[in-house]
Amino acid sequence: MEPGYKDRSVEVEHTEVQRKSDSSVVASTFIKYAAYIIIFFGALFFLVKYVFPMF
Repeated sequence: MEPGYKDRSVEVEHTEVQRKSDSSVVASTFIKYAAYIIIFFGALFFLVKYVFPMF
C-alpha cells in the first residue's frame, strides 16, 4: 500500500434514468404529421391539376 493511503469507505449512489415512452403521444404525433403530409400533397395535386393548366 502507498504511505499516503487512508482506508475509508466511500458509498457511491447509482441512479438509473428510465424514459417512459407513452405510446399515445407517439401515435398522436404520427397522426398529426401524417395529416400535414396529406394536406401538403393535396395542395400540390390541386395546383398541378387545376391551376397550372390555366397558364
